[in-house]
Amino acid sequence: MRKMTTEEKRTYMLDTPVPRLVTRMALPTIASMLVTSIYNLADTYFVSSLGTNATGAVGVNAAIDNIIMMMGGFVAVGAGSYISRLLGARRDEEANRVLSTSFFTALAFGVIVMVLGLIFMEPMLRLFGATDAVLPYSRQYANYVLYAAPFMTASFVLNQCLRGEGSAIFSMIGMVTGAIINIGLDPLFIFTFGWGIAGASAATAISKTISFFILMYPYLRRHTMLHIGIRRVRFVRRDMAEVAGMGSPSLLRNAMATIAAIVLNNMAAAYGESALAAVSVANRITMFLTFACLGFGMGYQPVVGFSWGARCYHRIEKAHHFAVAASVIGIAVPSLLIFIFARPVMFLFTADDLKMVEYGAFSLRFQCAAMPLHAWCIMVNMLCAGIGRARGAAILGLSRQGICFFPILPLCAALFGVWGICAVQGVADMLCLALAIPIGTRIRREVRSLELGQADGTVEPPMDFGHSVRA
Repeated sequence: MRKMTTEEKRTYMLDTPVPRLVTRMALPTIASMLVTSIYNLADTYFVSSLGTNATGAVGVNAAIDNIIMMMGGFVAVGAGSYISRLLGARRDEEANRVLSTSFFTALAFGVIVMVLGLIFMEPMLRLFGATDAVLPYSRQYANYVLYAAPFMTASFVLNQCLRGEGSAIFSMIGMVTGAIINIGLDPLFIFTFGWGIAGASAATAISKTISFFILMYPYLRRHTMLHIGIRRVRFVRRDMAEVAGMGSPSLLRNAMATIAAIVLNNMAAAYGESALAAVSVANRITMFLTFACLGFGMGYQPVVGFSWGARCYHRIEKAHHFAVAASVIGIAVPSLLIFIFARPVMFLFTADDLKMVEYGAFSLRFQCAAMPLHAWCIMVNMLCAGIGRARGAAILGLSRQGICFFPILPLCAALFGVWGICAVQGVADMLCLALAIPIGTRIRREVRSLELGQADGTVEPPMDFGHSVRA
């Protein structure tokens, strides 16, 4: 692959026709996100052969993954959004400073998660919903993953910033290679070596570590617009405010997802291990669809950020129209197929637990019905993140497993018992639209107003990157 110069990359991001650019940026990201989701499912699939309790442990331990994602994503999303705008405005040295500071900060956060998780492992797992029967499996699964936490949090920054500068292919190679290694090691460690569920954890830890070093490679070889260096680390107040402002929606979203998973696990466990395993498997399957939407959105967001920094407002409008149409139509087809074949899909994860199949299929169908609406909300969220509107991004990030989730969870459980618990995520996804419509309408009006002002020669104010506090 020929190394593109900084100016060539900038021209590529600002002059390539919008549908072609969004597609080129999105496809590698979708591929990497889907493969990541596939190996999450592969973990669940291989572990399911060890029994319902082991399957339930995977769901319980998903909260640990969410915490790692929460810490890494907080820094990565904020840095990626800010860096895209800085590069669009040709402020490359500032972008290098932000990347280096964010990378080492995320690495430090990962060390903190690892140390605290290893010290407080058992009370943490019980909090996450592990019953007495599930706890031994959860403890084995948590151990190796926690050792890989620093590499995982830092990888989020590498991934996001590679995409932010238009190097989505490098990002895809790192994530896909790690996922393939994980899928290959799972059966080897679980069955051939006889490590059981600990083998799945070891496979995940090894693959995540290898993925980290692959993602570091383009930076070490200077195949990127930006460069990482310990000497570039500077905790500048403006940088910290911008990264924290744009990263806080991701932090809050992942925090809500973690809390929602813990609460849902505990409520499902009250109805038995079959209900716990069913909710775990259904959420992992629909995560595949959500990751496809997020992958498309993550490919679309840097296009918006670059265009905003360069004041190419007409490209933002075109990119949003294309992203919404492509994501909604694209996700409707697989959602319909999973809706139709929900029972056979659940039977892939159990041989004889009919309760698990019934609960899981019911949950799948509700979530699949809401998935096109969820895709639309994700694109509005990415629009807010791309132009630095942290308040709108935060509201939408909190909506799915926070604002629209927790108020209806006790109601669904009280009215419909275990069936209400299985349906609650799909219902919450449908309600998110009520928040996304006004936020999306307001942002699009603002962009259109700037575009019209540009066309009639209105003098624009200097570009301000401190927009994080605005809606």
